Amino acid sequence: MQQCVLASGNAGKLAELSVALADFNLQLISQSEFNFAEADETAVTFVENALIKARHASAETGLPALADDSGLVVHALNGEPGIRSARYAQTTEGVKPTDEENYNKLLNNLADSEDRSAHFVCVLALVKHADDPEPLIATGRWHGSILTAPQGVGGFGYDPVFLCPQTGMSASAMGKEKKSAISHRALAVKQLRDLLG
Repeated sequence: MQQCVLASGNAGKLAELSVALADFNLQLISQSEFNFAEADETAVTFVENALIKARHASAETGLPALADDSGLVVHALNGEPGIRSARYAQTTEGVKPTDEENYNKLLNNLADSEDRSAHFVCVLALVKHADDPEPLIATGRWHGSILTAPQGVGGFGYDPVFLCPQTGMSASAMGKEKKSAISHRALAVKQLRDLLG
């Protein structure tokens, strides 16, 4: 079985991706198993940041690496919060805002907007080695719109304010199982599986 470092310390992401890619003979190992600092995400696109993380993890471990970069793109806000989705409401350097602070800032910024269309993006980047000239890049987009107030319990991030048109529910209200079948990450994983063939 080929070992591959997951450029994330998120246990939930490790479990989800391990199951999704189990039949490709990949053993995903969290980067938290190794003693190195996270990569600085200095790029302006999801693709570039996913590649930065994958190449960094591969360089530090000598293993192939898989990374993702995800976020919410709101059309009326010129793509915000975008790559800054997790830090959208950050006011103090080094202090990560809560999910509630992030989505409340989003709701405030959209208060006067009629266009509430948005989509989640997930980019997965897989490199065989740090200098891999042909990384595999998979992208998933989950289209919907932004509610005027949070709805449902569960989920994380912007789930309470993201309305899924297929279900007529917020990403929070639909539950983990249904969300994981149709989300941006699910679509990116499906594309990565196709690329791995």
